[in-house]
Amino acid sequence: MPSTRIMNLLIFVSSAAIIATALYMQHVMELTPCYLCITQRVFFITIGALGLLAFLHNPKAAGSRIYATLTAFLSVAGGYFSGKQLWLQSLPEDQVPACGPPAEYLFEAFPLSEALSMLLRGDGNCAKVQWTFLDISIPGWALVAFVGFLVVAILQMLRKDLPT
Repeated sequence: MPSTRIMNLLIFVSSAAIIATALYMQHVMELTPCYLCITQRVFFITIGALGLLAFLHNPKAAGSRIYATLTAFLSVAGGYFSGKQLWLQSLPEDQVPACGPPAEYLFEAFPLSEALSMLLRGDGNCAKVQWTFLDISIPGWALVAFVGFLVVAILQMLRKDLPT
């Protein structure tokens, strides 16, 4: 198994690739991200930043396990929002919630706590399937990535060869 330092670098590079892909889809393919897409991006960015920090810090056993635990927590939380979006996409049309205003408007028109609450709830825009690959939508692929990060984090937590 690669060293924890290499694994942390892979977490960072993978997260950066995911965000680069999301930005490509937004700006080149002109797919508008919904509230839950933005929320998932925040989790990918945070996981990537944590991976970079762990790579640069190169901690011993206890520190490695702390970074891995934080990565696992963020992966589960991000996976929750991917699952929530997949659930919205599976709803019959008559049960899809109403669409809300653009995210920028939320932060301009509402207090921060209310805007964040609306962002985390999602809306009807989150139910639209804008793109698929192998018949899996964007939040489905995001869920695959979050599960991958979770597996890596668990493996990092269970390592026996960490320096003390």
